Amino acid sequence: MAHKQPLRIKTITEYHRVMGLPKPEHPLVSVINMDSIQQSPISESVSVVFDFYSISLKRNFNAKIKYGQQEYDFDEGVMFFIAPGQVFGIEVEKGATVKRSGWLLLIHPDFLWNTPLAKTIKKYEYFDYSVHEALFLSEKEETTVIGLMQSMQQEYQSNIDKFSQNVIIAQIELLLTYAERFYQRQFITRKITNHNILDRLEALLSEYFGSNSLLQKGLPTVQYIAGSLNVSPNYLSGLLRAWTGQSTQQHIHNKLIEKAKEKLSTTELSVSEIAYELGFEHPQSFSKLFKTKTNFSPLEFRHSFN
Repeated sequence: MAHKQPLRIKTITEYHRVMGLPKPEHPLVSVINMDSIQQSPISESVSVVFDFYSISLKRNFNAKIKYGQQEYDFDEGVMFFIAPGQVFGIEVEKGATVKRSGWLLLIHPDFLWNTPLAKTIKKYEYFDYSVHEALFLSEKEETTVIGLMQSMQQEYQSNIDKFSQNVIIAQIELLLTYAERFYQRQFITRKITNHNILDRLEALLSEYFGSNSLLQKGLPTVQYIAGSLNVSPNYLSGLLRAWTGQSTQQHIHNKLIEKAKEKLSTTELSVSEIAYELGFEHPQSFSKLFKTKTNFSPLEFRHSFN
């Protein structure tokens, strides 16, 4: 994709205008049936930034979305959660007309102002995935999502009163809670993809711990591991907890303890030398972690082999 300035769309009204849609019925929240989008300003590959939240359920979209480090097609329902300021790419084949179907919910941050959701929306990790992970829905889950979006649309199309904002906020919160449930389900059901990530994690840790990287760089960080696997730290830890009950940090420490046990039982290196080779500046820090994980000090563990 060519490196151009991203297409920045600042308001929901501007999005409607760019897409050839009628003026939004509410300036700060909009539900759009994508079948109603007759035109698209996108005729070539482009990067896009919204200054508002976008929750989309896409299907039969004949362009590719570059979502973080991955590309997605749309043979099945896919949800994307994009926070204000995040960049995503749309790749269109030359000469192709963009076609799409599905539903889109746009929420300007000002709509959330002075409500609890203004803060709690940030706790939903899928908005913090550095746009790496989409959510694949079953037909039943799609029906639930579309039903909630249509209920929001009906609410702001009715006569606006003092309850309208609270009702729509509650519906958004319910949608986000369902999405969280669906993500947890995805960790379990998308076994091929997830096994692939776990296999790559094991290979990455084995290579890192088997080379001089520990000595040169110290323990790998969660951010480094997640970045190497092209997923976000939150997604990786969520996946690992669902499958193994442990966080990424715990997996790193487990690998470290395996390596330490190997050196303690098969070499005559001192505890200080082993600590140094494993990336610790202070042997005491290594000994403390080893004791926490094994209930033995390094020397007690070594003596158990003699």
